[in-house]
Amino acid sequence: MATRPHVVVVPYPNAGNIKPALQLAKLLHRHGVYITFVNTEHNHGRVQAAMRGDGAVLDSREGFRFETIPDGLSESDRAAPDIAQRLNVSMRTHCAAPLRDLLERLGREAGVPPVTRLLPTAPMVFAPVVARELGIPAMVLWCASAASLRATMSIRELEQRGYVPLKDESMLTNGYLETTIIDWIPGMLPMSLGDLMTFIRTTDPNDFWLSFSKSVVDNCTNADALILNTFHNLEADVLAAVRGDCRCVVYSIGPLGSLLRHGGAAATDDSVRVSLWKQEAACIAWLDTQEEQRSVVYVNFGSNTVLTPEQVAEFAWGLAASGHPFLWSIRENLAPGGVGALPPAFAAQTAGRGHVTTWCPQEQVLRHPAVGCFLTHNGWNSTCEGVAAGVPMVCWPGCMDQFANCKYACDVWAVGVRLDAEVRRDQVAERVREAMASEAMRASAGRWREAADAAAAGHGGSSYQNLLAMVTALHHGSTNSELSS
Repeated sequence: MATRPHVVVVPYPNAGNIKPALQLAKLLHRHGVYITFVNTEHNHGRVQAAMRGDGAVLDSREGFRFETIPDGLSESDRAAPDIAQRLNVSMRTHCAAPLRDLLERLGREAGVPPVTRLLPTAPMVFAPVVARELGIPAMVLWCASAASLRATMSIRELEQRGYVPLKDESMLTNGYLETTIIDWIPGMLPMSLGDLMTFIRTTDPNDFWLSFSKSVVDNCTNADALILNTFHNLEADVLAAVRGDCRCVVYSIGPLGSLLRHGGAAATDDSVRVSLWKQEAACIAWLDTQEEQRSVVYVNFGSNTVLTPEQVAEFAWGLAASGHPFLWSIRENLAPGGVGALPPAFAAQTAGRGHVTTWCPQEQVLRHPAVGCFLTHNGWNSTCEGVAAGVPMVCWPGCMDQFANCKYACDVWAVGVRLDAEVRRDQVAERVREAMASEAMRASAGRWREAADAAAAGHGGSSYQNLLAMVTALHHGSTNSELSS
């Protein structure tokens, strides 16, 4: 009898990587793959605190286990303003040895299949090195769009052509980023330099994030296989370009949440949730009380965005002026004071038509019939989930790939309208009313929801077929198998 494939999933320790990595792990587990899911010790503690009294997780008896490695950070590091850079450096400096020890221990453990694949997310650049040292193939999960990957793959050419780094600081504010159009990246629509990615907004040729972006791309293109949370019809041209430029097989398997839903109820993994914040079920109960369908504005700026008190006030009064009911997820570190950052009079002025919570089960919220539009920062998970749910978006991108996601949502997929960087309450109200009233935008969003469902469907769906191809490759000990278009 063939040995059961054993995939060790190692996501970068932020919510934007952990969620899609867990979704992919659950899909593989449903198809007979033994899963070891590796969190950092710090995040594992956060998950346990968030889930306390909220159900259990799978254990090794069911072929799905959790392990931890240290991230090397001190408590003072976690409170530092440059925590993102410190975490990145610490992971690369301190995590290779613990990961190697874990993989070797799993190989010795009785009753556990030998590790046959390592599956890190793209920022875990040290992980494939460890895998190669141990003779284990590595498949890399890119947790953003195909367009953002192809844009990042172009950094070196942007440098060669003189676009990056910027010549001087004035280019950040004089309109250069908005008026300089990049129209030569294969598979991508013409796009302003400022919309490509924020890592290029530097005058330093040795900028940390610019250099790291190149190492992440190399991690993807040199992998034994590359996995993207997207689907063929959404990004067909860009996917073709990525496949043409990668040395490895590229699996487009998304939206991951849609694939999980189309897999049907699976009691064995329904309780497997890895959230860094406690999810409040009361928001669903509140949505259930809304009598009018597609009437509620859902507001969530993701897991990393930070607002000033002034921005919180502008968004708050813009929502109030829009006239629509709203559900606003304000995590504790979104702004100083969390929910307490809201203007004192806001609750009274919006009484009866607003619900403010800390963290929501977002996909469930977006698919609720009461939700009519999504005010979002355009992180890829949120953008992809909005597309899959067929919900028009009001877009306020802030960093990284969010500007490119916004560009595609508004100008290619026709499901969004964009806010200016400077938050103004009158524009917030205007854009919300536009997204809620636009029949054309709603129709386009509905078509993309149908396309996402079709890609995830078990009878010929492109993403489902690619998932099966990857599972077949895992069971046969290879990384390549015939792909759907």
